[in-house]
Amino acid sequence: MLVNTYSRRIFSLAYQFSGTREEAEDMTQEIFLKLYNSLKKFDFSRNFDAWLLTLARNHLIDEYRRTKWEKKTRDEFNEYSLKETTEIGPEDAALREETKKRVWEGFNHLSADIRMTIILRDIQGKKYEEVAEIMDLPLGTIKSRVNRGRIQLAKVLKEQKEKENGM
Repeated sequence: MLVNTYSRRIFSLAYQFSGTREEAEDMTQEIFLKLYNSLKKFDFSRNFDAWLLTLARNHLIDEYRRTKWEKKTRDEFNEYSLKETTEIGPEDAALREETKKRVWEGFNHLSADIRMTIILRDIQGKKYEEVAEIMDLPLGTIKSRVNRGRIQLAKVLKEQKEKENGM
């Protein structure tokens, strides 16, 4: 029942963090194994969703730190992130895909903690309070990380554009 209820959400988080379906599928399975082994530790007076997402976040960050994998360029956002809401022409579609590619490349320059904060807040659309609960950090820290992450991402994107324009 837990897998049916939470698998899409956990997979989405893992995919946004890893960038490939294969890695996301593996990490989703690992997270559910970790959940199964940790259920007896859960305090039922707490919010289960936040606890599960915290468990998932910790696993993803631990995996990132353990492997120090190089991120592959993300050529598509998954169905939960930055949904396309209008029909566009081929030129606009190509421009949008190029923009997505640059943004995901920019994510590679962010630390794991800031990347996770940006994914939860800006891509998944969670409220600052929810992100703070999931990451088990003070609200001010989350707001600071989101702001710092946005600034870092903007700086990276600006540098990429300047390189391409030969500036």
